[in-house]
Amino acid sequence: MAVIKVNENDVKVLARLMRAEAEGEGDLGMLMAGNVMVNRVRANCLDFKDVNSIDRMAFQSPGGFEATQKGYFYQGAREREIRLARKLINGERHHPADFALWFFRPEAGCPAQWWGQWNSGRYKLHCFYTPLASECPSVYSTY
Repeated sequence: MAVIKVNENDVKVLARLMRAEAEGEGDLGMLMAGNVMVNRVRANCLDFKDVNSIDRMAFQSPGGFEATQKGYFYQGAREREIRLARKLINGERHHPADFALWFFRPEAGCPAQWWGQWNSGRYKLHCFYTPLASECPSVYSTY
């Protein structure tokens, strides 16, 4: 059962964005980046109020993803990433991104906080940041 409303185009946009943001991190890294993306659609809190679709999430400005400004994002979605995107749309979560709303790739270690949000962990080159339940209860809700 889908945890966010999507059509086929949305699945492909999510797949392309996951690849463009985290392909070098392998399938699990793309799944974690995708967790953040799906969480932003579900959250309706903090910087993500009214970000209730894949398109709004991908192209949010300010606060969206840099990959949408680069040509690699605009290449067609591949079956591998489409398959991964469908897993996330169906509710699959991966720690430390399971409830995260942000990630970034620092030059060194992960800061304990980033823009006031707490680090929930690192996977390869990306650090993930999760809001407090009191600031964003919807990201912690059960599907």
